[in-house]
Amino acid sequence: MERMGTRSATALLQLPIRLHGIRLGRPVDLLLDAAEWRALGFVVLCGDESLRFLVFAAADLRDDAIEVPSAFLLLEDLDFYRDRSRSLRGLLGRPVVDGAPELGELRDLLLRADGCIDSLLVDGDDGLREIQPAATVEAEHVSTA
Repeated sequence: MERMGTRSATALLQLPIRLHGIRLGRPVDLLLDAAEWRALGFVVLCGDESLRFLVFAAADLRDDAIEVPSAFLLLEDLDFYRDRSRSLRGLLGRPVVDGAPELGELRDLLLRADGCIDSLLVDGDDGLREIQPAATVEAEHVSTA
């Protein structure tokens, strides 16, 4: 279901983080802005088993890897970013609603190159479909309006 110019958020989590071809780690989560449907950055499990934060705008998304120009872009203060964001892993599987009706469960997000979420991939009674995102996410479910 990916369209030109969009990438699957869950597929990005399968790519290694590399610096000049050297593997530094792998993304284990994508953090999203708490108020808008926009990617802030990746939670990265590094080779030394530490968790660090990589700002989305600093990442070069390739077909086979997420490239960084410097290892210094893997920031240590992960809790600062986690406290101010939403976790993709925490949202996956939650019911998506548009007003009152439930549309199905969130399975993935399609991201544009600038980090904006283009659409939510929702698995409902009529199969997998794309839903336009909105600005709010509630504790028990994902809201599209």
